Amino acid sequence: MQPINVGLVGYGFSGQSFHRPLLSRLEEFHIEAVLSSDEEKVLKDIEGATVVSSLEDLLQQDIELVVITTPNHLHYRMIKQSLLADKHVVVEKPFVTNSVEGEELLALAKERGLHLSVFHNRRWDADFLTIQKLLTEDALGQVYTYEAHFDRFRPIIKDRWKENKIEGAGVLYDLGSHLLDQALTLFGTPKWVQADVFPQRNPEKAEDYFHITLGYDVLRVQLYSRSIVLDPGPRYQVHGLQGSYVKHGMDRQEDDLKAGKNPLGEEWGMEDEENWGILTTLSGEEVTSEVIPSEKGDYTQFYLGIYGTLRENIPLAVKPEDALQVIKIIEACKESAESKRAIPLK
Repeated sequence: MQPINVGLVGYGFSGQSFHRPLLSRLEEFHIEAVLSSDEEKVLKDIEGATVVSSLEDLLQQDIELVVITTPNHLHYRMIKQSLLADKHVVVEKPFVTNSVEGEELLALAKERGLHLSVFHNRRWDADFLTIQKLLTEDALGQVYTYEAHFDRFRPIIKDRWKENKIEGAGVLYDLGSHLLDQALTLFGTPKWVQADVFPQRNPEKAEDYFHITLGYDVLRVQLYSRSIVLDPGPRYQVHGLQGSYVKHGMDRQEDDLKAGKNPLGEEWGMEDEENWGILTTLSGEEVTSEVIPSEKGDYTQFYLGIYGTLRENIPLAVKPEDALQVIKIIEACKESAESKRAIPLK
């Protein structure tokens, strides 16, 4: 096996808590260099890595893949610079902050014969994989309503870039990227979008609330993120002609990564039974309910897919076109919130 040498750009929460533990555990990858201002912090976690202070220095190292985990407004510049240096790129979601930049980067990657992907890791959440399986098996019949929440109780606003009014900040880009990517993965591009997006806690800060409706034919997709929710209720509700699936609780992989647990362990991604969803179905006039064991979540599948693409030319699991469509719908959400009307999509 020929491991892929990685240059990790940024060593904040995302780089340290998500990408480093996944990449360092997988023998298919080797973290060769890290762009960070905190060399001591990096070397404590990644022994032997070369720590550099600029992207230019990182791109001169012996690396094949650049993984970008910096604030959102820096993604476009850093992706472009990496592609021009003939490096493959993985970037944290959201892909970019506007679709014009995204179109340019897709064209550049294609022109140079390079692979570009976005870390939409929540395609490998246990609960989302369970919903995918139920829909594939037609367990609910024709789906009429899909509702997904990413709610939190955070009355105090932290002084960090995600919560300040800068380009690409706020929950629409942060959490909306996850929920939109999941919905598009399940149902494809909607016909129209309507959204309410605004800073509910403090008008001087970034948006911290959204309610998005995606319109298909008879299907309506409802996506929520709220910052003042002490009792979040169901995370997912999916209602179809033959049944309903209701699911509480969050996928545990983020917490387990932060706790230093091994993503290659046997119990990795297994949800506690108390968080398994309930499937209620109708057969004739009889209504029955059963607990559905959650599928095994596994964020390592994202990076194993990247390895398969670079070494075996297997198609990307998260295509840049998918990530670009998320950005286009985020733009439509912003337009809808400002104009207070539904926005048709091409």
